[in-house]
Amino acid sequence: MHNSDRVIDPRAEPSAQVRKAGLSMVKARSTRARRSAEPSVRSHSRATASSAAPAAAAARSASNGGTPRSASGKETARGLVALGARVILVGRDPVRARQAAAELAAHGGTVEALTADVTGLRDAARLAAQVAERCDRLDVLVNNVGVNPPRRTLTEDGVEATFAAHVLAPFTLTRLLLPLLAGRVVNITGGIPGGRIDPGNLQGERRYLGWTFSQYNHTKTMLMAMSLRFAEQVDGSGVTVNVAYPGHGHTPMNQSMTASGFPYAYRPIVPLLRLAAPRLFGDLRKPARSSIHLASSPEVEGVNGAYFTMTCRRAPWPAGALDRCAQDAAWRLCESLARGTA
Repeated sequence: MHNSDRVIDPRAEPSAQVRKAGLSMVKARSTRARRSAEPSVRSHSRATASSAAPAAAAARSASNGGTPRSASGKETARGLVALGARVILVGRDPVRARQAAAELAAHGGTVEALTADVTGLRDAARLAAQVAERCDRLDVLVNNVGVNPPRRTLTEDGVEATFAAHVLAPFTLTRLLLPLLAGRVVNITGGIPGGRIDPGNLQGERRYLGWTFSQYNHTKTMLMAMSLRFAEQVDGSGVTVNVAYPGHGHTPMNQSMTASGFPYAYRPIVPLLRLAAPRLFGDLRKPARSSIHLASSPEVEGVNGAYFTMTCRRAPWPAGALDRCAQDAAWRLCESLARGTA
């Protein structure tokens, strides 16, 4: 452990520097529901908002910051509720998670709240077990997680925090829920992904911030590489794994960032970004469009291993995500760290 490394206490209140950027969701069939009374997920993906809900949806927040309030992940949940899904919100803060669930249920949706910090492997395993107790089939899992501490920080497992949130958490929870999955996995990237992945710096051991480099963007590119490898692993099984880019949002995490959290070249323009962000990125429904599209649209039925932009259009993968050596390195590290959770 580096002397400058800071260990996150999972019981502590979120700091102003480490905030949640989103949620994840799982659309799931309840173990208490009668299968004969529900259409398949395929018919649901074509259903209108007024159709009966065939499935449950679970959303998880997985960082060390505030749980669902106005971030884009909650807007994704809101969109799926509008389509008739039953939603389970999962937040680190139980009070805020329950408040978000109540808000989304206020207009007739069926929403439940669970509590977990899935940057911790024990919490991820516990969450998967709770979902399995409630559901015998998962139709959609959306992994939308974000943390951005200004300096290298470790989780309770000794894992660098951005790697734990952006790469290890989606890998672990998807793997644990794979026996229940019968549909879509949607992983949400973010920031400015696409740079080269450094296999010798996966956890920011050698460099966390640089002139234009940030570990946040680095791990969001790693998420893309890991997702491509996961798509290969599940190809032909009926499960698909795709990645959505949400664009930028004026989320609580972004609002809390100080100049010290930006790469050095961008720090002089941080005051301008703060002035412009509410006007340019204040509508958090926009970042949710791509994840809702991949979770529900019949147009992507059966599509596997694809990358979609904030305009819901398929796009080429960045070269960094396609690098087989980088994919291997990220995958092997995830397997090593998650060993024992299966």
